[in-house]
Amino acid sequence: MKEILNGVVLAEKQAQASVIRRREEANATRSQLNTAKLIEDNPVLMRLKELEALEKVTEKIDKFTVFGGLVAC
Repeated sequence: MKEILNGVVLAEKQAQASVIRRREEANATRSQLNTAKLIEDNPVLMRLKELEALEKVTEKIDKFTVFGGLVAC
């Protein structure tokens, strides 16, 4: 009987964890949608996001050289 009760408790906890995960995923999706709408309405914000992404990429580059408009990393 104890094993059955433990199984029920475990199943309930797993179900609760699943609900929490789905809620967090829905919140993340909603946040991405809101960001996309803001970017769509504001080209300057889009440029800012591009520059932030470029900054993250360049942090991983040791040396950056430009030759006549061509880039060599």
